[in-house]
Amino acid sequence: MPKTEELIIQMEDQPGTLGTVCQAMAEGGVTIVAFEAFPLEGRSVIRAVVDDPAAAKMALDAHRIYCTQAEVVLAEFPRPHDELGNAACRLGEAGINIDYAYSGTHPRTKAPLIVFGVADAGRAAKILDQMAAEAA
Repeated sequence: MPKTEELIIQMEDQPGTLGTVCQAMAEGGVTIVAFEAFPLEGRSVIRAVVDDPAAAKMALDAHRIYCTQAEVVLAEFPRPHDELGNAACRLGEAGINIDYAYSGTHPRTKAPLIVFGVADAGRAAKILDQMAAEAA
């Protein structure tokens, strides 16, 4: 499973916040692959995996929207109802805590994607790769 970077954006929690972020990225030619948005202590936190993180950062900078980046694992699950539980169990058995997870869709294949936020993305990616190889 590939490791990738997610963008983390914190803005005021008010109507239109998510729209502003999405429009900025669209203007930059960026495709959002997966995202989650939630309120936290009067702020809106948006996590997004995009097809071009560098272009997304430039687009957000142009709109004066500050973001940070974090490494995550991006897992493609053709049958998520079967595989998500197995993946979560395998990571747990390896002592890897899933801090958060959210979903999206592969832009070309339309396959379901799950983003796992974990402390050790490299190790988690190896475990999920092994699981995929065993299933093949």
